[in-house]
Amino acid sequence: MINYCTLFNSRYLSRGLAMYRSLEKHCNDFHLYIFAFDELCYDTLCNLNLRYATIISLSEFEDEHLLSIKPTRMENEYCWTCTPSVIRYSINEYQLSSCTYLDADLLFFSDPAILIQEMEERSVLITGHRYTPRHDQSVTSGIYCVQFICFKNTEEGMRVLDWWRNACLEWCYCRVEDGKFGDQKYLDDWITRFTGIHELKALGGGVAPWNIQQYDFAFRDQQLYGKDLASSSFFPVVFYHYHGFKYAEANSFIPTNGYDLSSNDLHFIYQPYVKALKLADKELAKLNLKYHFHEVQKIERIGKSPRRMLLLYIKGQFRQFYHSSYFFRKWPFKSI
Repeated sequence: MINYCTLFNSRYLSRGLAMYRSLEKHCNDFHLYIFAFDELCYDTLCNLNLRYATIISLSEFEDEHLLSIKPTRMENEYCWTCTPSVIRYSINEYQLSSCTYLDADLLFFSDPAILIQEMEERSVLITGHRYTPRHDQSVTSGIYCVQFICFKNTEEGMRVLDWWRNACLEWCYCRVEDGKFGDQKYLDDWITRFTGIHELKALGGGVAPWNIQQYDFAFRDQQLYGKDLASSSFFPVVFYHYHGFKYAEANSFIPTNGYDLSSNDLHFIYQPYVKALKLADKELAKLNLKYHFHEVQKIERIGKSPRRMLLLYIKGQFRQFYHSSYFFRKWPFKSI
């Protein structure tokens, strides 16, 4: 069995549920430890009775070290601070041989076991951003992305995990300072600082808005493949990181913020995510709770501008906003 962990609050619950269902669809044998970062999230997840998940509340998880620094961190900073701690808690509390942390805004297109197998005998797996040059943020956001990071319960692996946890307890803020940024820039020198670190090679692990410009996508035998435009080689897409994806009013979405997306990207990558989120929203609606388990971004003057409404509802797009119907239209693409 492969063990995963993640964390999110009620505003990210629909995304977290979509991610869980994608694991359920593609994995043969897995378990996901979900750390619910507010009571509504915890109660809702418990009511869903997810077969392959264990739900952990903040009261179970938080220790004196986390509670002591919690007042000094903003909400997102505290989540980042907790990332190594949720991995450590999962391994220690449930006696796991390894645990892989997942960002809640991932969606899986195939079994991620193949990525973990790439580690072989090494103790820690990290994934690079693989930035498209015009979107390179290595200096500020780091060479590696915390999105998918695996630790084995070995002396070597736990040494790295404990170092990372202590570093995040000491400093983890949403700003660049002395070569640090959040929990992520700490990973930059792990290859040289520690032994047993493996940088993921498979391109299918870590496709994201900051590198999607390097690929085209198509289906073959019901598997989504990416084509590396530089080498013309194909690879199976394992997961995509929907960083910056937001819900908006008028049944619309903002797919990403500031990154270039093609119609190919919107069809093969973003259409499945919108469908997955719609299913998650329906599943949550069955609980008869009067909450939106996501944010709702405002569209400036949408109700007062016929032109804007026409663009959004008929064309399907107004500026960075895409109406839900845009993702359910027929697209002129074929399988490879």
